[in-house]
Amino acid sequence: MQILLYIVVLLASYLLGSIPFGLIIVGIIAKKDIRKIESGRTGGTNAMRAAGFWAGCFTAIADFTKSVLAVWLARWVDPSANWLHVFAPLAAVIGHNYSIFLVEKLESGRIKLRGGAGGAPTAGGAFGFWPGSLFVIVPFALLILFGIGYASLTTMSIPLIIIIIFFVRAWLGLSPWEYIFYGVFTEIILIWALRPNIRRLLNGSERLVGWRARRRNRKLSSNERKPISNQSSSSSSSSS
Repeated sequence: MQILLYIVVLLASYLLGSIPFGLIIVGIIAKKDIRKIESGRTGGTNAMRAAGFWAGCFTAIADFTKSVLAVWLARWVDPSANWLHVFAPLAAVIGHNYSIFLVEKLESGRIKLRGGAGGAPTAGGAFGFWPGSLFVIVPFALLILFGIGYASLTTMSIPLIIIIIFFVRAWLGLSPWEYIFYGVFTEIILIWALRPNIRRLLNGSERLVGWRARRRNRKLSSNERKPISNQSSSSSSSSS
């Protein structure tokens, strides 16, 4: 009976994680299908590209909350089942990345489940374990995002921060050691989901965000104007 109850918790967590808040919020705010914009993912970063800052912010908060609720549900069902506490938010992250509500049939006939990359729900799971983790994850994630400029690298850094947080807490006897594996498992999930981004990072074509994106755009614009000015100067010299 208890095993059946655990399975229900994991299934509920997956379905909760599968709710495509980015699709819903962008549809309401901008009347657009987020799946047809930029990366096609339903997370906060692509929602921001599709419908602006507030759409991205609301999407990230909603996706974050999905995993928080998954942890709270697992703890309510069995406060002592640490592995259930770990696997419930993991199921929510998997649901977020591979949503049963976003089934798509490819031309090859294969079935594909679409979704996000998993950064916000991954952070939400850590918050569910220990709310104080948010005050570590957010500053470091923002530092990486605005310092380096790549949302994909920021997303992949979140589980690493979580591993460090809960390693220290487990070492101090403040959290169970099982929580460390939440960071390990989510890192694997996020790296798998971000394979296209990793390839773009390696070949230098990954999208930048924030001031680094604006800096790159200004640089590209100035480079595009240079040949025009050089051409005009050469033509004027030849005419003289």
